[in-house]
Amino acid sequence: MEFTAAADEAVPVLIVGGGGAGLTASMLLARQGVDHLLVSARPGTSDLPNAHVLNLRTMEVLEDVGAAAAIAERGTPAEQMAATAYYAGFAGPDPDYGRRLARLECWGAGGKDELWRVASPCRQMNLPQIRLKPLLKARAEELSPGRIRFGHELIDLEQDEDGVRALIRENASGREYVVKSDYLLGADGGRRVARLSGVEYEGLGVVTQTATLHVSADFSRWAKDPDVLIRWIYPPQAGVLVVMVPMGPERWGPESEEWVIHLNYPVDCEESDAQVEADARRALGIADLPMKIHKITRWSVDTVIASAFGDGRVLLLGDAGHRHPPTGGLGLTSAIHDAQNLCWKVAAVLAGLADEALLDTYEDERRPVDARKCRRSLKNAVNHFATGAAIGISPEYSPEENMERLSRIWSGRPEDAEPRTSVLRGMRAQSMEFSELNVEYGYSYESAAVVPNGTEPGTTVDDVRVDAPSTRPGAPLPHAWIEDEAGERRPIKDLVVPGRCLLIAGEEGGAWCEAANELSSEAGIPLDAVRIGHIDGDLYDPRSAWVRHREIQSDDAILVRPDRFVGRRASSAADDPVGELAGALGQILARPVATRPVSAGSGVTS
Repeated sequence: MEFTAAADEAVPVLIVGGGGAGLTASMLLARQGVDHLLVSARPGTSDLPNAHVLNLRTMEVLEDVGAAAAIAERGTPAEQMAATAYYAGFAGPDPDYGRRLARLECWGAGGKDELWRVASPCRQMNLPQIRLKPLLKARAEELSPGRIRFGHELIDLEQDEDGVRALIRENASGREYVVKSDYLLGADGGRRVARLSGVEYEGLGVVTQTATLHVSADFSRWAKDPDVLIRWIYPPQAGVLVVMVPMGPERWGPESEEWVIHLNYPVDCEESDAQVEADARRALGIADLPMKIHKITRWSVDTVIASAFGDGRVLLLGDAGHRHPPTGGLGLTSAIHDAQNLCWKVAAVLAGLADEALLDTYEDERRPVDARKCRRSLKNAVNHFATGAAIGISPEYSPEENMERLSRIWSGRPEDAEPRTSVLRGMRAQSMEFSELNVEYGYSYESAAVVPNGTEPGTTVDDVRVDAPSTRPGAPLPHAWIEDEAGERRPIKDLVVPGRCLLIAGEEGGAWCEAANELSSEAGIPLDAVRIGHIDGDLYDPRSAWVRHREIQSDDAILVRPDRFVGRRASSAADDPVGELAGALGQILARPVATRPVSAGSGVTS
């Protein structure tokens, strides 16, 4: 493809892709004052209803960019996403059809689980992307008027040491133009940017083929549990797992106007839309129920991760870097976390605050975390199929034979004790998907942008389900509610201003705050400082929540990066707090931070 001699437009950052990753990146860059352009080949946001779970950390990021309130207004009410449940069929010829086999609390039990409440000031949300992404797009357009272009497709790109040149086509008119940018963020789901950059994909496994029906129908006669978000149905009529999820938009739970129905097929199976609808009706026992079908899609339950998260000035995020099975809701949320990690680094480099080497830490930090979440999503999916195998139903059996196998779960017969225990154990084990707090929230980073302090990672009683907050370098900033002298309460996360680092000292850590203020004014480092204590300080910790998690003494301090991950945990023994803090910032930003000399023996700056 030939590029024109001169670019038609120039912009510091070009974002390719208008999904969750791209739109979040746009909003985060806008909040840091970075000029950018977003292009998406699609005429509008996605019409697929999947990717609906928004975990705690994701909601924190979306709150940062001003989108959380609109999501809360449109999303599932807390009381109607408190649980998930398993059923013996849906509708059928006898009362045992639709019988509930097991119920699990999910994703913080609608705000009632204290472990989730103390992890974040936000609540887990649920909103399908057909309704989420228009909200994100509207907010992105509000923050960057005229810079969000849907229906504009990336055709080709080339890069050199000076930047990236991208050939873009306006699909409606056919007009082509070239955009020159310092950096290109590929958030196009792996459609084009990765291939043009020479990045390949590694598959971690394919579990099954799934057909999804997005429908409008009244299922309230059979969907009895109002607190259940996702229904896992083992229908005797079909002998294979069927999943149902309400989609709202105005009512939720059993009264939801819209639903998605997921049917599993063998890999490479190619059923027609008519056959998929017939299979769904047969499996759920709703042959004559009025049902409007909006869309039928097919997709593989597989796991894929990019061989690299970037090439030079082209960086990949979201599905362009990794694709997950939907089990656990880790795909969209990981995409948003990618954007949070990457955008402050790009902004710092563009502002001259950091060296380009900082961008190398994006892959170093995110790829291991995303790979772990890919594996977890795959294990979540596999366990569902193991549970189905333990139940023993099959398409080869008659509905009566399948119901007989299902009935072992509730029969009470001595001979059914072993299969009942096996099945219920498998269902309880699915808390690995619905209560994976440490997977969603407890991960940490290791890279050149984290200053180690010689401590080993902490342990938790359950690496999947139980979060263990810490201020060890690389860990996310623990949550605590903080008050000022007037009693005004806010979460500690809100002390971190977009694009700025934060030093949090103990009550007697005034020397650290003075050092931070000096570096901010003398070296031009965007750095804020605050002392937090239960009794003394600039701000107060009324419940001692911060004291429990801070892991520093009253005259120590921690340094928090703009993405709210701990970059350095300082020591009260430092003779030169300015020098030590400058050294830590220099490592994080990958460039020296100049300081004034220290007077001999004084322990303070001159």
